[in-house]
Amino acid sequence: MTTLNNISSCVAQYDPRALPVTAAQAIVRQWATPVTAIERVPLHDALDRVLAEDIVSPSDVPAHDNSAMDGYAFHSAALANPSATVELAVAGRALAGHPFGGAVAVTQCVRVMTGASMPAGCDTVVLQERVTRTGDTIQFAASTVIAGANRRLAGEDLVRGSAALRAGRTLRASDLGLIASLGIAEVPVRRRLRVAFFSTGDELRSLGEPLEPGCVYDSNRHTLFAMLRRMNIDALDLGVVRDQPAALEAALRSAAASADVVLTSGGVSVGEADFTQQLLQTFGDVAFWSLAMRPGRPLAFGRVWSGDRPGLGRPALFFGLPGNPVAVMVTFYQIVREALLVMSGATRQPVALLRAASREMIRKRAGRTEYQRGVAERDARGQWHVTPTGSQSSGVLSSMSEANCFIVLEHERADVAPGEDVDIMLFDGLI
Repeated sequence: MTTLNNISSCVAQYDPRALPVTAAQAIVRQWATPVTAIERVPLHDALDRVLAEDIVSPSDVPAHDNSAMDGYAFHSAALANPSATVELAVAGRALAGHPFGGAVAVTQCVRVMTGASMPAGCDTVVLQERVTRTGDTIQFAASTVIAGANRRLAGEDLVRGSAALRAGRTLRASDLGLIASLGIAEVPVRRRLRVAFFSTGDELRSLGEPLEPGCVYDSNRHTLFAMLRRMNIDALDLGVVRDQPAALEAALRSAAASADVVLTSGGVSVGEADFTQQLLQTFGDVAFWSLAMRPGRPLAFGRVWSGDRPGLGRPALFFGLPGNPVAVMVTFYQIVREALLVMSGATRQPVALLRAASREMIRKRAGRTEYQRGVAERDARGQWHVTPTGSQSSGVLSSMSEANCFIVLEHERADVAPGEDVDIMLFDGLI
């Protein structure tokens, strides 16, 4: 059987014990395969779902030439003399949904409202503010109107048979409106990705349980659930699993049997009670287990099977995240999130980075990528500035709540001087 380790070793800079972030991302992309099942759902249930097939327009949009403004529709031949005053007889009116049924001569016009079909023989609309009307006659200066003005053409938005939306798009509110405008009530979407997750550690307690000496409440599961929910993924919470090989093995097999991806937090470092790596050697397959990044160095990626050895039973991708709360969020957004999007069938769209001037000195060691927490703001000239949130310890979860961005310090970069530009990744739209 081909292993992740064998194929991943072909990636540049491959070192399973201290893998650069870019190399880790490349390896994960190799193994993230989109789900194939397709569902048809009512339009009201399609928000944030991933479109499985192109939406093809069954008609021109708009279906007919129509007025873009309130005014008077007429034929542009009346504008032959740009220096003249145009005088036209009003032949009738047209409203949205109530077209004018007759033909219009060059010496005539039709009162039109926004969205009304252009009457036969008309190709231009003069705004109502630019005309003088006396009884059933209007006058306006020809120089104030351009031929074809204020007219929306049939098919100007979408041409019949063209793709209105492409497969792989995560559907937004505006997309649902667009689909509705085509008269389509159901849409084909990929089935939701299923992700099972649990925390490991004898010291962890769930909310509502008594907190004994030396124990802490498990925050990671709630953070993971929220991040998965934000991505519209089916999240299966398997609770807290104790640091016991048999319990961990049962939890991993159960998770692989029910989900496409398995996420754990804690248990992947080199501590005496960290058994996850050992178990993966038995019924899993590991591509890497440590990254050259901060926070988030101990991160394992591979596959697990529901059977008792690799290749037996149902497979699932596996991400063993660190135990520290901030490291869980950083590794999720920098490593896991893209894989989940790809597996959901979504078109890959890297998160945008902005340039900002650092307001403070930032300590950074070359040879690893760092994601520090910061507060970004724009000055009166539109220039972005960023200030670190203080302690960058991976156990200080409050720093994530205080921050509004990651300060992304690339692999080879060293210390950052005050005023020096850095990349920032805004939380808005991400977290």
